[in-house]
Amino acid sequence: MIGLFLRVLDFALPILVMIFVGLVGTSVLVELGLMQKFSKLVSPIFAYTNLPETCASAFVVAIGSSVAANSMLFQEKKENCINDREVVLCSMMNATPAYFRELFTYQIPIVVPALGLAVGGFYSLVFIVTAVFKILVIAVASKLFLKGNSCRAPETRSKEKVSLKTAFKRAFKKELRIFLKIAGVYLIATTIIFVLQDKGAFEIFSVLPLAELFKIPPETIVPLTSYVASPILGISLLGPMIHSGEITNVQAMIVLMLGSMFMLPIFAIRSQLPRKVAIFGTRLGVQIVAYSTTLSIIVRLAVLLLLLGMVS
Repeated sequence: MIGLFLRVLDFALPILVMIFVGLVGTSVLVELGLMQKFSKLVSPIFAYTNLPETCASAFVVAIGSSVAANSMLFQEKKENCINDREVVLCSMMNATPAYFRELFTYQIPIVVPALGLAVGGFYSLVFIVTAVFKILVIAVASKLFLKGNSCRAPETRSKEKVSLKTAFKRAFKKELRIFLKIAGVYLIATTIIFVLQDKGAFEIFSVLPLAELFKIPPETIVPLTSYVASPILGISLLGPMIHSGEITNVQAMIVLMLGSMFMLPIFAIRSQLPRKVAIFGTRLGVQIVAYSTTLSIIVRLAVLLLLLGMVS
């Protein structure tokens, strides 16, 4: 039991620090009256959607931290500035800058050298296509399901200038109780996920039957199953097979897409779900994770079908 508690703390504490910084940091920006200015920077992206202006401000924050951006959405929902549908779409939009950020922090420095320019470049392109696809789907969904929202980015509580010290004190006092509530829910949710993992609940995502169905080389089973547990480990094992000619580039791409399709639900349940539930509550948190993960899997499935068409 103590071991489980320590594992949960080791996993959760860095995330909770990010959530706390996001809550307080966003509140400080509100106190200083800067959030309305932020939304103007990304107005072209939102010009053809029905997403509220506060979503544009959160999107700017998401370029640095999606946790901070979602914390901002939570504040707006609490103040009845945005409704549930807007929260879901805005939160999904907040996840898209991470794809472009990872292009320079993960794809180019790690994936491309490990898999080679052809396979690594393909893998990176799939990430970008996923982000663009999500943005387009969110834009269309906002036109279909949202009527428009005049709620603007939050302003300061008064017109007088507020010092940074005063803004921080106000923000800390206002957000501490909210953070403690979020932290409690997050720790409980993370503990449940870890217990389920220890009980083997995620073994239902076995890739072996599907791998046999697609008739990929037997030697790719190890990197494929490793990818589901750890993408970096799977990529590290797959790279030498590509460079030695044991498998073709197309076969490697198929392995990556299969691995991604099975890894995404596990990653969503273990990492994304506790964060979203802690911030938005169970119902909205589950919706956001389910919709976002489904869109990612659809892209992988479409790419996989194209690859299978090339080898058939």
